[in-house]
Amino acid sequence: MIYPINHDQQVLQQPARPATSADRQLAEALAATLTAHQDHCIGMAANMIGFPVSIIAVSLGPVNVAMLNPRLVKKAHPYQTKEGCLSLTGTRSTTRFERITVAYQDLTGAQQELELTGLAAQAVQHECDHLRGILI
Repeated sequence: MIYPINHDQQVLQQPARPATSADRQLAEALAATLTAHQDHCIGMAANMIGFPVSIIAVSLGPVNVAMLNPRLVKKAHPYQTKEGCLSLTGTRSTTRFERITVAYQDLTGAQQELELTGLAAQAVQHECDHLRGILI
């Protein structure tokens, strides 16, 4: 199912609850919604479609990856950048890290870790901020 993008800042600023195995369909719907917007978006958090649940989906090359309960376990090389967001108008300045390691559960519930750099790392950081109710 593809959901509409949420623009309600009250919902977007709510910290997400932890995801459980019962949220697998939501994770799949989030990835499908990202696919529907992939011409102008590389990542989404569940609260961007109205669900304050700790799930993100990020485009990693030709594949969209859903991450349940993602958390940054390493980050290095901070830099300043400007970002936009489907839920907000305009761009804003923020600090990101060039290299990160993100730990998360995949759709089967297995623990995973990914080392990311560049735009993929930036997208994961942006979406993890959404899960904490932080808007750029």
